[in-house]
Amino acid sequence: MMKWKAWLPAILLALPLMGFVPTALGQEEAADDAAAAVEEAVEEAAPVSVEMFTVNNTWMMVSTFLVFIMHLGFASVESGLTRAKNTVNILFKNTAIVAIGLLTYALCGFNLMYPGDFNGWFGFAGFGINPGADYSPIAYAGGNYSYWTDFLFQGMFAATAATIVSGAVAERIKLHSFLIFSALYVAVAYPIAGSWQWGGGWLSAKGFHDFAGSTLVHSVGGWAALAGVLVLGPRLGKYVNGSVRAIPGHNMPLVTIGVFLLWLGWFGFNGGSVLSADAEGTSYVLVTTSLAAAAGILASMLTSWIVQKKPDLSMALNGCLAGLVGITAGADVVSISASIIIGLIAGIIVVFSVIAFDKIKIDDPVGAISVHLVCGVWGTLATGIWGTDCNFMVQLTGVIAYGIFCFIIAFALFFLLKITLGIRVPEEEELRGLDIGEHGMEAYSGFQIFSNQ
Repeated sequence: MMKWKAWLPAILLALPLMGFVPTALGQEEAADDAAAAVEEAVEEAAPVSVEMFTVNNTWMMVSTFLVFIMHLGFASVESGLTRAKNTVNILFKNTAIVAIGLLTYALCGFNLMYPGDFNGWFGFAGFGINPGADYSPIAYAGGNYSYWTDFLFQGMFAATAATIVSGAVAERIKLHSFLIFSALYVAVAYPIAGSWQWGGGWLSAKGFHDFAGSTLVHSVGGWAALAGVLVLGPRLGKYVNGSVRAIPGHNMPLVTIGVFLLWLGWFGFNGGSVLSADAEGTSYVLVTTSLAAAAGILASMLTSWIVQKKPDLSMALNGCLAGLVGITAGADVVSISASIIIGLIAGIIVVFSVIAFDKIKIDDPVGAISVHLVCGVWGTLATGIWGTDCNFMVQLTGVIAYGIFCFIIAFALFFLLKITLGIRVPEEEELRGLDIGEHGMEAYSGFQIFSNQ
């Protein structure tokens, strides 16, 4: 668990070259003050003026739009990293997930995640979304945003958790089984897990800190992705005679576009999680977020170059996402230099994680498990190391609790679908491509595509 220490000397030597010299592992007094200001802004509950209510709510809506754009980023990354014969299937799943996520969150998810007064483990405020007869917009959430903005912002997060699973199980899962899983997981498992922290549950009472979802969104989706891959098994031809056969994606420009769309969306994902338009708090979070992403790119680029002897674009792009996932838990409570360290280590981890999963024959076409689960866990634990007023053992408790709950629920759902409806397409359909088999259409009709694509 503490292997990161082996990298620490090299990281500390590299930081001065970039103009950052952390003291006491990044716990500078100025950074602590900034982090405290962010936390105070997030917890601020005093009513505001009508003008500030409008400003706050507008920023939250803009953040919602940015998180929505992330779904286009996921669709681009997943389709680009898989073969051309499965592109329609990937795009179809990513389109359906947004609709399923929003509708199930409106039906029951929002009120499962934010049930009001409950026992800290499970609560339900009823079906549907309704602010109540005594609803006053400026009184809701201290005047930071309206009830309706709250629902839509959180609903976009819910859909993101299911999108993570899509890439990991790509190119061999039956469409209807995946959609059923997504609906059940987003409607029930995700909001119950979320209520433990963001809904004021037992982990919140313990002091667990996950600012924008390294665990609550990314590892919740990552645990489900791992369960799905284990039940499904690898793609045909991926592991032959004990060796790993590379199955490259068909469109790296599309992957690159997708990653930059995701980075753009993260400004809303993390910036919106300040839950107001507080200038100091929001700008600080956006800086730590961007620096971690940049550090993740450099670290994964150099690591893959050393390990694989060639600079791997897919690794560099996943390094960007690794840095973003890693910083998401503590973007508001870690120092500037600590955010860079978190991103650097995430970029290193993701390269070795992708290689390790291949060695143990866990086939993840897009690296979703490495990016969202492994780096989500890292970011949550790193918050316990460098975060102001955060406790490592409490963070570890949260990681373990979410891992047990989410993996068991996801594995059970996938296994039940396997023995009832079936979850894997026939071998002939997998070889021909899911676009023709599942949809009867092609993404690139009229263009000649190589047989292995």
